[in-house]
Amino acid sequence: MLTTDDPLLIRTADARGVVTLTLNRPQAFNALSEAMLAALQTELDQIADDPSVRVLVIGAAGRAFCAGHDLREMRAEPSQAYYERLFADCGRMMMSIQKLPVPVIAKVHGIATAAGCQLVAMCDLAVAARDARFAVSGVNLGLFCATPSVALSRNLGRKAAFEMLVTGAFISADEALAKGLINRVADPAELDAAVEALVASIVGKPAVALAMGKALFYRQLEKGIEAAYADAGDTMACNMMDDSALEGVQAFIEKRPPNWK
Repeated sequence: MLTTDDPLLIRTADARGVVTLTLNRPQAFNALSEAMLAALQTELDQIADDPSVRVLVIGAAGRAFCAGHDLREMRAEPSQAYYERLFADCGRMMMSIQKLPVPVIAKVHGIATAAGCQLVAMCDLAVAARDARFAVSGVNLGLFCATPSVALSRNLGRKAAFEMLVTGAFISADEALAKGLINRVADPAELDAAVEALVASIVGKPAVALAMGKALFYRQLEKGIEAAYADAGDTMACNMMDDSALEGVQAFIEKRPPNWK
């Protein structure tokens, strides 16, 4: 039985530098309360400053990944100033995921709705159990999911994203895969193994290349194509001068495994 003394987030880490943050409000379907947002922000800020971290996995305890904002908490203080602050804090937390220098993987089971679906979309990668379901369902309550629409429209095609936003309907994990919201689907019993397979394919890559590449990936998306190519070329030139890239290319030429330090 969860008590008020239990942490809102459970952090674990392994020797490879893989950190897992587990949302731990199972009785509330891991809703993003103000306290949960603050706890996530604190952890993300610490990870951003920790060069030993190589990959971040965000998962959840209980029967659901995340049901979005805490509606009871939101309804208790109905003022525009409060809502503006709440959504600003949520937006800052979401952007902190994108700004991290390491890949972030959402491990999804159960439901991911509204800001919970936004959280999945803001992660760089996502693996879901086959019985997971996704929705941006605020419109069913008279509240268009405006902030989730920012992340959703940058993952799905426009018409697919808009349909989810205006109908509030759930989509299955297989539909989410087809629409581009997630990367992989696994049977529920194999979810951990599927996430680990993705982690293992990333964690051995040079940290500098991943950090530079992630920053460029999101930066160029917001630019015109000529500016994007100019930025990408500069980034690739800088990356090429890094010791790990020079070693990797030399190892390829010499037909041997790279010796990355």
